[in-house]
Formats: sequence, C-alpha cells, structure tokens
Amino acid sequence: MLRPVPRFWLLFDIVGSAIGLLLTLPVTFTFAAGTMSRWIPDGVASYALVLLVAVILWGAAAISRIAPALALIVAWVGALLQMACGFSPGAYDLAILGVLFATSAWGSIRLLWLGGASALGGGLIAGLYMSLVNEQDLIQDAATGLRVAVLAGLLGAVSVLTLVMAWGAGLLWRLVLRGRSTREAQVRAEAIAMAEQERVRIARDMHDVVAHSLAVVIAQSDGARYAAVADPAQATAALTTIGQTARAALSDVRLLLAQLRHSEGEGPQPTLADLETLYAQVRAAGVEPRVTVDPTPPGEPSASIQLAVYRILQEALTNAIRHGAGDVDVRLSWYADAVHLEVRNAVPPAPRQASPEHGHGLIGMRERAQLVGGTLSAQPEDGAFVVRAALPVAPATA
Repeated sequence: MLRPVPRFWLLFDIVGSAIGLLLTLPVTFTFAAGTMSRWIPDGVASYALVLLVAVILWGAAAISRIAPALALIVAWVGALLQMACGFSPGAYDLAILGVLFATSAWGSIRLLWLGGASALGGGLIAGLYMSLVNEQDLIQDAATGLRVAVLAGLLGAVSVLTLVMAWGAGLLWRLVLRGRSTREAQVRAEAIAMAEQERVRIARDMHDVVAHSLAVVIAQSDGARYAAVADPAQATAALTTIGQTARAALSDVRLLLAQLRHSEGEGPQPTLADLETLYAQVRAAGVEPRVTVDPTPPGEPSASIQLAVYRILQEALTNAIRHGAGDVDVRLSWYADAVHLEVRNAVPPAPRQASPEHGHGLIGMRERAQLVGGTLSAQPEDGAFVVRAALPVAPATA
C-alpha cells in the first residue's frame, strides 16, 4: 500500500497540496456566486461541506505519491460526496488530476488500468452529473431531455479528455522512469561484465607470469643441482638467475594483486621492447631461442597487439622449456594487415602425460588471439610441437 518515497518528495507533495487547497478554495467560493449546492441551502453547513470535499480531494493528492491506490480510493470518496451534496465542479477538483497522474506514474500495473478506467468512467459520470445539475438553467420545454443529453455528451467528452490527459501524462512519466531504470541496469550489467573481463585478464596474466617464471626456476634449479659438485661457478650462476627470475615474478604478481584491489590500476603491460628480456630468461633456463623477424614491423603496433604477441610467445616458450627437447625456433612476420607468429620446438619421443595440449596455457594462448580478432593453432608436426598465430594489425603509426 505504501511506496518508499524520499522525505523531500513527501514534504513537497504535502506542502504543494496545502498550497493548492488554499488557492482553489477562494476561487471556488468566488465562482459559486452564492449558490454552492442545488439542494442544500447556502449557509454554514454548505460551506463546511465544500471545505470537507476540498480537504478530502487535496488530501488524496498529498498521499498520491506514497500511496497511489489509497489516494484513488480517497479521491473517489471525495468526488461521490461532492455529487451527493449537489456541488458544482470547483477549482479544488484539480486535485483529481494529480491523483490520476500518480496512479499511472507510480502505481502497479493493476492500479495503472484502474486509474485509466477511473479517468474514463469518472469523466462520463461527471458529464452526466453536470448536465443534470444544470438542468434548471436550460429552457424548459418538450426538448429539455434532448438538451440535457447533448449537454451531458459535451461535458462528458471534455471531462474524459481532461482526466485521460492527466492519466496519460503519468503513463508517459512512468515510461521515462522505466527507461532510466533500464539504462541504469544496463550500466550496472556492463560494469559487472567489464569487471569480470578484467578478472579474467588478470588471471590470464597471473598464469603467464607464474608459469613462465616457475619453468625457468625449475630448469635452473635442476641445472644447479647437477652442477653443484662438478662446476660450482655454474651452480652459483644458476642460483643467481633463479633469484632474479623469482624477484621479477614477485614484482609482477604484486602489481597484479594491487590491480585486483584497485580496479583502476594498470598492472604489468609488456610490449615488444620486453621480448629481449623474455628471450634472455629462456636462454638462462638452458634453451636457446633462434629468433627470426621478417618482415619487421612497419611502425608502432597497437598496445593490444604487442601484449598479445608477448603473452603468446611467453606461454609458447614456457611450454618449450617444460615439455620440449633442445632449442626453439621463433619466427615473427609483420605484414601490413597482420602479424604471423610461429614457435617450433622439438619434443621427446615419448611425451610426458602433462602435455601442453591439455593445460591451461593453450587455452590462454587461444583466448589471447581471439581477444584481438586472431586465430591460433597448436599441434605436433614431424617430431616437433608448433604454435602458429595470425593476429590482425590495425594501421601502424610511423
């Protein structure tokens, strides 16, 4: 029955209705010209009844926002009391327009249609009532009934049009409010989707950083263990590489975790300039990347393409360290409309059960390619595992 309404609007309706009552009562008394009712003599009783009707109608307007259903009932009570007392329409009847507006603007669907029915039925009843009340003012002859019917039709049409316009204005405002709420819901849904995409991106970056760094650390620790007795200097160098790789990974992970806490953070965003550092880490792990870039980039590729190339190369080289045998061949071909990437590494004759084809790395590489509109394939070929990617490139900046 009661809607949650901000205190400001509740006070606004109450004060506005009080002002409407104070303004319309003098106008009503002025135009009544001493004949308030057709069958109640003018006097204290008739004026008190007019005041009561006006208070009821404007009281309905005062609660129309917080309780539109109750306001419609109260307005009907006031209108029926007005007709029962034989009062002609007065300026205080403007309150009914506010009630009808509220039923269609803030009421339920059922109340919306009840308000529309009230506007239509109330207008017809008002037209008939006004024609009967003014019957004595018409010429009394054999055609009096026809005159009453014509007058009822005209007044009814005017009343219906007035009431329906107020109801229709509320319906229009209802559509405006629904459009706003739909837009707000859309904005919230887009924000949730963007946050989810950001979490997925951070998770992908976390996987790339941790998987690559751990692969280097594992390879170096194995080498250090074997070289600890035969070549202590080599073991020391391996331990140094492990420390450097772990510190770099820890720094990247901290940045990613900070980005989780603060969504506006940028986080680590590698570029093509960081590929040399990536290749150095791979060499430190005991795998030599033979890199070929032909043709070279014609300009500065977009940041999204640079990030995609870096992450795909990082994951492919990580898989080569973990699952491959020997060195790895890397080829980058920068064309005007696309960059083609190929990573080829030999695999042992009997691959271990945990192959890259069944891990999250391959899924992550494919997602990286798809995010920029490209494609990626990864499959064994002639004793080697080959990763190929084709990523569309926007016009480069010189």
